[in-house]
Amino acid sequence: MTSYKLPEIEETEIIPGYFVKLIHSERMTIANFRIVAGAPAPLHTHPHEQICNVLEGKFDLTVDGLTHHLEPGSVVIIPPDIHHSGIAITDCRVMDVFAPTREDYRFD
Repeated sequence: MTSYKLPEIEETEIIPGYFVKLIHSERMTIANFRIVAGAPAPLHTHPHEQICNVLEGKFDLTVDGLTHHLEPGSVVIIPPDIHHSGIAITDCRVMDVFAPTREDYRFD
């Protein structure tokens, strides 16, 4: 078993306004985001299944052309290779889970 304490994990800004603390396992990545109000996530795809869980704030997530207005407690599953983008309406905390592991998110 491996355990982590989020306050002890270094935060990295991966795109402007998106600060993340990452935890990687053998088969998945957990990305704990702090997102600044107004920060956009550009349209993109990746080969990973993604589960997006809004913990705090309001976030608009557009998946395959359909916009979802997310608030705390909202959970969206994004299939692999589907175009998606987003924008933080307010300051947000979002936990995304990716499978398989996001090797491109290994910054060490």
